[in-house]
Amino acid sequence: MAALTSKTAMRGLRASAPVRSIRSSRKAVCVQYTNNFLNLLVQKDRLSLLEEICEEFEELYCKLTDTQVATLRSAVKLEQEQQFLIASKLQELTGSKNIKLKPTIDTSLIAGFIVEYGSSQIDLSVRGQLEKVAEELQSQLMMKMA
Repeated sequence: MAALTSKTAMRGLRASAPVRSIRSSRKAVCVQYTNNFLNLLVQKDRLSLLEEICEEFEELYCKLTDTQVATLRSAVKLEQEQQFLIASKLQELTGSKNIKLKPTIDTSLIAGFIVEYGSSQIDLSVRGQLEKVAEELQSQLMMKMA
């Protein structure tokens, strides 16, 4: 029955660029359910919502699998082993079953990295350390002036 519905839906679609793209993606080992879902998005003119749908799916999936998502900003690209060590430590800190790191490069950090997860942040960057020193010096200066 599902195959019949899928074929009927495919015949009903006009051969627009998104439809041709989806049809050609079948060559890329795509699961039939994924193709059906993408075709439905095209039919209902909701393809523009795909990124938002994927983000929501990822969030729900992470909740179900007890996966903590963390953004890892570093001054340079970190090696796999370094990322693994950070993820292991973060797993220990959060008690989560799994950790998913989303690495990004932020050259303004000078060196080091910042890990953001949930509402928490761990700042081990040179920029962060310099800011702390500047704040401390500023507060000591203010205390002397008072």
